[in-house]
Amino acid sequence: MGNREAIEHMKTIREQVRIGGGEEKIQQQHDKGKLTARERLDVLLDKDSFVEHQHYSRGRATMFGLADKRLHGDGVVSGSGLIGGRRVYFSSQDFTVLGGSLGEMHADRIATAQELSLNTRTPFIQINDSGGARIQEGVLSLHGYARIFRANTLASGVVPQISVILGPCAGGAVYSPGITDFVFMVDKVSNMYITGPDVIKAVTGEQISHEELGGAKAHAANSGNAHFRYANEQQCMAAVKHLLSYLPSSADEQPPVVDTGDPVDRRTPEIMEIVPEEERRSFDVRTVIGVIFDKGSFLEVHKDYARNVVVGFARLGGRTVGIFANQPSVFAAALDINASDKAARFIRFCDAFNIPIISLADVPGFLPGVAQEHGGIIRHGAKVLYAIAEATVPKISLIMRKAYGGAFIAMAAKGLGYDRVLSWPMAQIAVMGAEGAASVIFRREINGAEDPNAARQQKIQEFKEEVMDPLVAAGYGYVDDVIDPEESRIALVKSLEMLKTKKVESVRRKHGNIPL
Repeated sequence: MGNREAIEHMKTIREQVRIGGGEEKIQQQHDKGKLTARERLDVLLDKDSFVEHQHYSRGRATMFGLADKRLHGDGVVSGSGLIGGRRVYFSSQDFTVLGGSLGEMHADRIATAQELSLNTRTPFIQINDSGGARIQEGVLSLHGYARIFRANTLASGVVPQISVILGPCAGGAVYSPGITDFVFMVDKVSNMYITGPDVIKAVTGEQISHEELGGAKAHAANSGNAHFRYANEQQCMAAVKHLLSYLPSSADEQPPVVDTGDPVDRRTPEIMEIVPEEERRSFDVRTVIGVIFDKGSFLEVHKDYARNVVVGFARLGGRTVGIFANQPSVFAAALDINASDKAARFIRFCDAFNIPIISLADVPGFLPGVAQEHGGIIRHGAKVLYAIAEATVPKISLIMRKAYGGAFIAMAAKGLGYDRVLSWPMAQIAVMGAEGAASVIFRREINGAEDPNAARQQKIQEFKEEVMDPLVAAGYGYVDDVIDPEESRIALVKSLEMLKTKKVESVRRKHGNIPL
């Protein structure tokens, strides 16, 4: 073959790689309301930044009809590119080629991208759209998944890992997204489950649709497997780029600092209108977050799951922070099993990537009930305590109205490792609420009084003043400052500035054993 022929042959192969399974398959993808693997990268990556690698790869297996289906690229697009001028590595499964099924070389392309991501300390993004393991390749497919899972695990806490589910993701394939840091899904496009509706019906007799079983809504609200949910692929890709703008490229770097134009000395008088004076009345803590932190900067994570705790990223004086807040409008903000899991994993992500943690506390305790106890609230609640205690990033707490019992420890206890604890003057800090405490401590005095109701109210007030007042905790050094709510933003900015150079050498060990 001459030079010209060799070049033309190379161009022919490249064109075949570009069109994947062919124009008919591409049209079928579009008919489902889905973009192709390469179209998704066009939306995600900065223009002209895409560099593909291993695009001539094709499977070696020839059994069971695969001999005629050994297409170059092997059903996945992988490589590197820029997002907002910053380097990322990626893989994007191509459903037009053998249903995006994962075979040996398909897996090798993904794992190689993962390894390059780790070695270059840059984020890894995987776009999943696959029918699962390529059954004809047997153990080669299974070995491929194992490589991917191991690469996910080795990269965990070193580089951010993001999974975007834009089609089916079934069977063993689901465990890779399960290991990654964030999972994005799209309504009526994404499906993720270990066993599909047909298998479930055959085994248990239960009837359920693909969307109800493993769609975006199911995973965002019920299972908690999805962190973000969107109406279409374009919105989803824009959200991936937005998330990355808050994160460092690796654990070796600090998060980006952005000039938001929001003055650091801005007072927050709106808080007095948002937060009810009556401690039992609810409010939406996200409104408080919107007032205190840089305007328009809050990005909520796990919005639809375990809504009694709110977590997400925001900017404070231009710096990325992770927010961990009680939500009084759901379960009166009591922490339960799911909220504990949600908060603990978010805290650990922030700690891994040098993102300061700010807690906003208004919590009556952990949620009581037989279902919670038997469901393991002890070990699940312990995850939050563990996550805060082991975190070495700056940790700041603002107690808004109340913080009782073990939930106070999780949200605001200096003994657990919070560097700076602030409190509003109307806040209450105690083992339990004043009514319950009075009934336990002063039972005899109340029962023996001429007017038990009046005596009870007197003891309740006495307990609030002598024990629960934040100035009492401040007197012991467990609250650093009691502040005017209108100065919340200013006080948090100053606290963050005080701690920005914090560095802690962890105890030497292989790793801890987090409660599961």
